[in-house]
Amino acid sequence: MDKTISPSHVSGEVRPPCSKSYAQRALAAALLSEGETTLSNIELCDDTRYAMDVIMHLGAELRQTGPAEYVIRGGLAPRTTLLNTGESGLATRLFTPVAALCDHSITITGHGSMLRRPIGMMIEPLRNLGVEVVSNGYLPIAVRGPLRGGETDVDAQVSSQFLTGLLMALPLAEGDTILHVEQPNSLPYLAVTVDLASKFKIRMEHNNFREFFIPGGQHYVPTRLHIEGDWSSAAFMLVAGAIAGEVTAKPMNTLSLQADLAIIEALTKAGAVIITTPNEITVRHRELSAFDFDATQRPDLFPILAVLAANCEGESHIRGVNRLIYKESNRAEAIHTQYTRLGMDVSFDDDVMTVRGCKLTGGTADSCGDHRIAMAAAVAALTAENPVTITNAQAVTKSYPRFWEDLERLTAQQA
Repeated sequence: MDKTISPSHVSGEVRPPCSKSYAQRALAAALLSEGETTLSNIELCDDTRYAMDVIMHLGAELRQTGPAEYVIRGGLAPRTTLLNTGESGLATRLFTPVAALCDHSITITGHGSMLRRPIGMMIEPLRNLGVEVVSNGYLPIAVRGPLRGGETDVDAQVSSQFLTGLLMALPLAEGDTILHVEQPNSLPYLAVTVDLASKFKIRMEHNNFREFFIPGGQHYVPTRLHIEGDWSSAAFMLVAGAIAGEVTAKPMNTLSLQADLAIIEALTKAGAVIITTPNEITVRHRELSAFDFDATQRPDLFPILAVLAANCEGESHIRGVNRLIYKESNRAEAIHTQYTRLGMDVSFDDDVMTVRGCKLTGGTADSCGDHRIAMAAAVAALTAENPVTITNAQAVTKSYPRFWEDLERLTAQQA
């Protein structure tokens, strides 16, 4: 599918989808609970659909009780020996340790870019915790538990998602566990994991996320939970407001633990007008200036930060490029190859992306199968000299299925 976006002014309100980071963790916790958990404000992007499918294959019973509300009866009792996590890195690395709680072999696979993303960091820690593992470092991976607890090192330099999976699964292990974390990245995502688990009465202790103590023999307590709005998705619309008009996103938790709440910091540094309440945020355009920003702990912001920087006067520097290789695309390469086709002046030097402000020319960019590359290219079109056509635009369904409709509504009011 192709989408063409013309230069436009934007104005209006949007309701971003729920945080898929919170949603997938909540679905895992609901599976591991004994009883009924109610989750509201669940919007079914591709990644969340796969997580729902996985928990049902692992024994959960699920029924929809409202437009965005689901009741999940938990209980780990696998109905299959094969799980498919699609292209979701979080679902793959989260549900592998959960599957390893079971005492028979379960194979986890996926499709598309997930088959090329590394999972080798999972093998040794799982074996150290009592699990039989068969894998060549990529999907598929077969695990046979039970996960017993113990003590192991975990390399979280490439991704914190596997550590999240261990933190979710190990409270149900027979013994206590100590995890020594090497080079932890994406610390805000680990904070989300600890917070989510606490809502199900799970206890764990940590020393600045570098060492965890997880008591074994715990029980997830069913609860009722509202999944908050997604700052990763909201960031695209808020930058649209900053460069091309005014956008309000609500309801949004402006005190959220989500990593991409940091978009507010970047917009502030660039000089946008920002108005926040505890439940919403409005961003309005004014003349923008170059900024420096460290995105190491929030790499999903890189594509939209590149677009923001292109609309600033001067030279912006964004650190954390080394976190971009193992995403849905090689995101650094995709930003450079696709956005330079639109006239962006962007370069990379080791761990730093440099963007020099200029008027984009427009043209055609491919999503490279990456939802965030597609959405950022659409926002870039708003201030370009000519329209931008995004090929493989259907990639947005991975996280924000309503993206094209929401963007059209923001621009249509100005037609």
